[in-house]
Amino acid sequence: MTDGTLEFDGIRYPDGHASDPRRLGWMEGTPPPAHRQLRFADDRFLEFPQIRWSLSHMRELVPTVNVWRGAGPASTLGPAGSDESAIDSLAFTDMHGRARRWDASLPDTYTDGILVLHRGRRVYERYFGALAAHVPHSCFSITKSYAATLCATLVHEGTLDENQRVPHWLPEMKATAYDDVTLRQLMDMQVGVAYSEAYADPKAQIWDYARAGGLRPRPPGYDGPGSFYEYLPTLRPEGRHGEAFAYKTVNTELMAWIMKRATGVPLARMLEERLWAPLGCEQDGYLSVDPTGVPMGGAGLCATLRDLARFGELMRREGEWNGRQLVPQAVVADIRRGSDPAKFAKAGYTLLPGYSYRSMWWVAHNELDAFEARGIHGQRLYVAPKADLVVARFASHPVAASAANDPITLPALLALARLLRDR
Repeated sequence: MTDGTLEFDGIRYPDGHASDPRRLGWMEGTPPPAHRQLRFADDRFLEFPQIRWSLSHMRELVPTVNVWRGAGPASTLGPAGSDESAIDSLAFTDMHGRARRWDASLPDTYTDGILVLHRGRRVYERYFGALAAHVPHSCFSITKSYAATLCATLVHEGTLDENQRVPHWLPEMKATAYDDVTLRQLMDMQVGVAYSEAYADPKAQIWDYARAGGLRPRPPGYDGPGSFYEYLPTLRPEGRHGEAFAYKTVNTELMAWIMKRATGVPLARMLEERLWAPLGCEQDGYLSVDPTGVPMGGAGLCATLRDLARFGELMRREGEWNGRQLVPQAVVADIRRGSDPAKFAKAGYTLLPGYSYRSMWWVAHNELDAFEARGIHGQRLYVAPKADLVVARFASHPVAASAANDPITLPALLALARLLRDR
């Protein structure tokens, strides 16, 4: 469009330029004028276009726990720039048949920042809006891939048994939807539970979960669950376990609870000790926490773009980093093999034919052996081993579901991989 708007699902939104938070002046002024203030209590900080500021400032809105980078030096990603002009001019055709250029497509996916690693070397890096290289941004459900990679490592080490049922660790979950669910079914999202992840539906259970965890404000007179651990036992079964992929964030929260119960190690410290410090991350990350201090394992992580890319590069390198095996090679190989595409297909993701879901990674089974971590509003960590490629992207798309940006994002990533694969 040329009128400064884009249309999704019949609704027009200001485009990536018109919705730039610097242009709109969110939270600027001493004090900011009332119409430019974003406050947790108003419950509008995740609305559009406010979200374009909020996702780079989450710890100013909700309680968090730090993920320390450690005392060591930052690992190097190399200087950016050598391939930037070639990438900017990369031509591709989106899923709607529209010819596009890479650089011009970024505002149409409301990109806040994007970084490309090729063979471990930083070849492209851009920041927009409220984001900068040192600023953590919400990862949303990319958090799941971090947590489940750690969980799969605990399984590999023998600390957890993926065939055990949830009440083995959590007796609190007996007589709930999870009474006969195995850890592996949690990790692969193959659980029958009455819970809706429809972000556009204000009555969906995702918002009950968010209010219990303190990510959204509670209305006057609220008498519902006061924490994640109070909310999860209220869930009831719907359908059969193990038959189909069904994306439910609460499954990750159960998995994270099991990890803490079995090890005694909080998720933030596990991330510090096993990933952040050994990877030589540049900045601390942080996790949103519920009113009892429990981190949101399903969507609570905030990290810088470069540190997100480091995690992707670790996975591309099959868990090895500077001579240390931070994630067992067998764990990465199992993720890359994926799960059953027939079970995935039952979920109806028409833009992702042939995909499967394994240990909370989206596995493409394509020519690149690509696998992805995904989060709502456009968060993406894309690993394409056969192109030696990692792409980390943060975004603040007005539509939560990835189906709004995938028609541009997936062809763009495939074109980029093909460009760099032959270099």
